[in-house]
Amino acid sequence: MKSHNRIILALDAADFNDAIKIIKKFRNYIDIFKVGSELFTAVGPKIVEEINSMGKKVFLDLKYHDIPTTVAKTARVVSKLRVFMFNIHTLGGFQMMIETTEALVKSSLNENIQRPLLLGVTILTSIDRKALSDELGISQNLRTQVRHLAGLALKAGLDGVVASPEDIETIRSYCGRGFLIITPGIRPSWAPLDDQKRTMTPKDALMHGANYIVIGRAVLSQPDPIKALERIEEEIASV
Repeated sequence: MKSHNRIILALDAADFNDAIKIIKKFRNYIDIFKVGSELFTAVGPKIVEEINSMGKKVFLDLKYHDIPTTVAKTARVVSKLRVFMFNIHTLGGFQMMIETTEALVKSSLNENIQRPLLLGVTILTSIDRKALSDELGISQNLRTQVRHLAGLALKAGLDGVVASPEDIETIRSYCGRGFLIITPGIRPSWAPLDDQKRTMTPKDALMHGANYIVIGRAVLSQPDPIKALERIEEEIASV
């Protein structure tokens, strides 16, 4: 896979026109754009339709987390948007994950459309070991919890997980080579950390076994975003 195909650019915008400007600026460099909750809430499905019309792919990052029936029904709607991939929270439980997987397969077959990749969010990159135990009341250590959730996702038939770069090796060794790992929390050595606590450089993340890396502010906040992206591509070209 070429280096630019492994980068997912996060559309950190809450305005349709601003998002389109970003896409047009990077369309020759990026194949997959991430649409998060802020942008999707602000403008709705039309941003997905617009990205698809440009021949690009969408990672719909809405992290669905609800009772199994609700998430399964939502997955059927998402499949009709023709997104490339989307995610649900693994903390929603095994039943939620397996019902969503089954609903997605049935919907895609009934509509005769390509099934989106279904990913499970393990533990957010803003959560560290202290927050996991003191705030969420989960006694297992962070790595053990992530491995457990990734294993549940694999068992439920998900295509992969969204996980911190620090957890890549643990998940890869536990879930195998065919299991996708999409990694946020990516920060080049020259970019600020912002609110993410468990981060890694793009090259290191791919060397550890990530399939895709998600980058947003680390590029978009730079004085010359295209040059920043080119620096990252040069860094990971040898991986």
